Amino acid sequence: MTTLIVILLIAGVLVLPIIFVIALYNGLVRNRNKYRNAFAQIDVQLKRRHELIPNLVETAKAYMTHERETLEAVIQARNAAESARSEATADPGNNASIQNLASAESGLGGVLGRLFALSENYPELRSNQNMLQLQEELTSTESKVAFARQAYNDSVMNFNNKLETFPSNFVANIFSFVPATLFEVADDSERDAVEVKF
Repeated sequence: MTTLIVILLIAGVLVLPIIFVIALYNGLVRNRNKYRNAFAQIDVQLKRRHELIPNLVETAKAYMTHERETLEAVIQARNAAESARSEATADPGNNASIQNLASAESGLGGVLGRLFALSENYPELRSNQNMLQLQEELTSTESKVAFARQAYNDSVMNFNNKLETFPSNFVANIFSFVPATLFEVADDSERDAVEVKF
């Protein structure tokens, strides 16, 4: 009977740490999957935003004939942001691609702001029904992007906290988990949603 108790104690001493490591590993995987899912929500909203911009430029082009440089800058910034979005979507765990996306989105926000400021000089454009509808859709999308970005950043913070806290930090190091990158707008002046008004 004592031998059985000794064997059970030895088995317990050997098995409990393995179960503990498995539980920590699974917790890290769950948190990683949460931030990847949160990024997928950002991706949906950014894709929608990027799809609205060519329509916006086409509508503005009819009225803003002297602003070709600005319109081209919007399209170039949109294409750069779309390319960065595609890269980040392929691997949301790649910190460089998330930083590139945040930078590209900041650039796009800047040129959109310039476009909207210039559009104030075109009263016909401000009253165009198509432009008003695009304005409403873009404003709604900007709010959704901000909300999705906050949810993503919360998930990243939870994942990174798990990576850095004891004892899960040991398991994270053993299995080569790396911290995720927050999706932060690079330029402080662009932290608010793009103001859209015509």
